[in-house]
Amino acid sequence: MLKRNIASMENAYIQNQKVKEKVIAKRRKLLFRRLALFTVIAGVITYIMISTYITRNHQLEAKKAEKEKLDHTVAAINKQQALLKNQIVKLNDNDYIAKLARSEYFLSEKGEIIFNIPDSNSKKKNKQEDVSY
Repeated sequence: MLKRNIASMENAYIQNQKVKEKVIAKRRKLLFRRLALFTVIAGVITYIMISTYITRNHQLEAKKAEKEKLDHTVAAINKQQALLKNQIVKLNDNDYIAKLARSEYFLSEKGEIIFNIPDSNSKKKNKQEDVSY
């Protein structure tokens, strides 16, 4: 093969073309860098948004579960409050207090004899306890 020595022309047009090519290459390089930076920033922002969404979703589910638990507690407390109010009304009645004293504490009036008859349910429980030994 023959080796050719070709000298490039050194005129103003060629020098202008080389400068334009360098400028275009430099702009292309800067454009690529800007796009890469934008992509990285967009990715980071997307990651932060998704992780925040997932975290908030878990927190919301935990709060809903806690609210449901507290609603059940409030319902139980309201039921207990109603029972206690009913008992307060009953305890203001003298006849109820006398009946309660007779049944629970075996108090009697003069000349009254108290007989304690066990319930049939308590007999069954006692039999079951004897069998379990």
